[in-house]
Amino acid sequence: MLYVFGFERVGVVVGDLYFVDPAPKKGQEGAEHGVRLELRVLGRGPLRGSIYSAQPIEVGEPVWRADFLESVDGEPGSFDRTHHHPVFRGWDPTSRVFVRELSADPLGWLAGKLADLDGLLAEAGFPQDTAGPGDARDLRDAAPEIIDATRRLLDKVRAGELGNPPLAEVPAADRTAAGADGEPALIRSGWL
Repeated sequence: MLYVFGFERVGVVVGDLYFVDPAPKKGQEGAEHGVRLELRVLGRGPLRGSIYSAQPIEVGEPVWRADFLESVDGEPGSFDRTHHHPVFRGWDPTSRVFVRELSADPLGWLAGKLADLDGLLAEAGFPQDTAGPGDARDLRDAAPEIIDATRRLLDKVRAGELGNPPLAEVPAADRTAAGADGEPALIRSGWL
């Protein structure tokens, strides 16, 4: 499932995720599931028809990411894999950053981050004009809805309705098997 909250030049996307890291760090082995939230740059394309045509929308470059993940084999509500990525290099995030406050009160921590768009942009190395003039205010105003959507997705992941492995059954032995290019295979499902 994917939620998109769009403002003038930036937006927030939130979706469920199932993920098996092909090269996990020590202590992060095994499948993870939960909710991924990203701050993204938004763009509008030219109309492709009449004045009544649908507006092309681009959900573009990632600015910042928070992963509200838990190990699949762990205790629900543990937030044992919850982390964020304050910086991206192009489309790739830098290393996971684990913050005690994030795991202790994930949605409260998120509310604080969403209230500081200028801080998120600065930490990520994006110029302030990446966002539109009203985007910081609009993001703060929409934060309760974004947090509510995140909470609902987390509830559905814990209920087994979302955040599940890809539909094609993948045998456990093949989850970390090398792909055709010799690299470890990636198992991931979800929009983000």
